[in-house]
Amino acid sequence: MTRVVIIGCGYVGIELGTQLQAAGHTVTGVRRSESGLNSIAAAGFDAQQADVTRPETLTTLPDAEWVIFAASSGGRGAESARRVYVEGLRNTIAAYAERDSTDRLIYTSSTGVYGDHDGRFVDESTPLDPTTEKTQVLETAESIAIEEAGNVGIDGTVARFAGLYGPHRYRLLRYLEGPVTEGYLNMIHRDDAAGAIRHILTADVAREECVLVVDDEPAEKWAFADWLATACGRPDPPKQTVEERLATSDLSETAQRRVRTSKRCSNNYLHELGYSLSYPTYREGYAEPTAAVADGADPETL
Repeated sequence: MTRVVIIGCGYVGIELGTQLQAAGHTVTGVRRSESGLNSIAAAGFDAQQADVTRPETLTTLPDAEWVIFAASSGGRGAESARRVYVEGLRNTIAAYAERDSTDRLIYTSSTGVYGDHDGRFVDESTPLDPTTEKTQVLETAESIAIEEAGNVGIDGTVARFAGLYGPHRYRLLRYLEGPVTEGYLNMIHRDDAAGAIRHILTADVAREECVLVVDDEPAEKWAFADWLATACGRPDPPKQTVEERLATSDLSETAQRRVRTSKRCSNNYLHELGYSLSYPTYREGYAEPTAAVADGADPETL
């Protein structure tokens, strides 16, 4: 039985904690706000309050062999991200480096660190090219998770998540109503995001490495939107090119970069590590909510 602490135990963390506890591990979920503790307790495992930007609050957390850092920055800006992902991650590593128990650290990052690759495939060997201040912060945090954790005897792993979706985060209306801008979607169902971390930990693989956590099929947005519409019994949504989106929208410079960014993420290494996806593509992942909409459910409730 292994002791696990999940820092920032939210959307993925609660599912991860549920999976790990079912496998016989002892799990503590950590949230910054008191209100966030209720959802952890409702999932059936220990809930504790701490703030990674206040290192004194980390001293009360239990010892753990495995620490998962999945904290949210609580804002969209680069400074907010730096406080949590850089300073907060360093605080967490320092807090657990003082204990003899901690063996593994998992840091949850984002495929945003790749930048734009003009629709080409990327994998763990692809050089990073973050194009916004926030994704530059994430790149720094990845180095901290592997190099600085390693310097104090903790094996770090970066789980680089594609776009998360799942219960209460299907965001159907944005695709059913449109307009849908051309490009690719790289996605991972919440259950597989959690399952991949569980596999990396329990199979004892991918120490001091980065793993792309993404499903089997990068989705072309227009085809994805049409599939959703058909599955929901709705008409195909309106569509627009990147140039049309940029010409008709008052977007910030950062938002314009996001619209122009295009890549397809490969999960070959995740398969090599032995993980089997529960939802290999969006077709399996969206089967239940689209069937519910076809039967009359409100897309906004899913």
